[in-house]
Amino acid sequence: MSMREESERPGPGEDYNPGPPTRPRQAATVILLRGGEEDLEVLLVRRTPKARFMGGVWVFPGGAVDAEEGEGDEAHRAAAVRELQEEAAIELVQPEGLVKFSRWITPAAVQIRFDTHFFLACLPEGQEARIDGEECVDLGWFRPAGALEAFQAGELPLVFPTIKHLEQLGGFSSVQELLAYARGREVEPVEPRVVLEGEVARILLPGDPGY
Repeated sequence: MSMREESERPGPGEDYNPGPPTRPRQAATVILLRGGEEDLEVLLVRRTPKARFMGGVWVFPGGAVDAEEGEGDEAHRAAAVRELQEEAAIELVQPEGLVKFSRWITPAAVQIRFDTHFFLACLPEGQEARIDGEECVDLGWFRPAGALEAFQAGELPLVFPTIKHLEQLGGFSSVQELLAYARGREVEPVEPRVVLEGEVARILLPGDPGY
């Protein structure tokens, strides 16, 4: 099976929902970067295989917004900072410094849904990523193309949103180039669709034939 065929199928925790759509829960994710003007690497963490949702999958650090974090952009930034500290032991002291990159809404046909805001952030000087060994059991710094190659080789389990973000990130040669691009664009929400073809569910993005 090719990487394209695999990436078009729902991943772990993305079970099909034949009933009324579930309301998506607000969430935030941080794409942590290192490389400056010379390179571009991103941090991925591996969720414990024991997790009921996305078990064993490599993801960008992130999670759901807590009720006490409020609503809107400020809440998403607060959740992003908290999740990065909890999952990778990285402390960002200025949530307003996060750079908006994308917003993905889980397809209506999936049981567990999130409205996830993705932010870019640079690895703070003097800090190193660490995992707790419980919720997250491994971590790694990857060039986007390298992560996709490892996925294709069956060495790095990924899910559709992570794959698509890595594909987009692979178009940039350095952190500074990526940040310059992200700071100058308007973020529009992306809500993929699930299309059933017999017993196989494929995920389509806006602009794909049949969306």
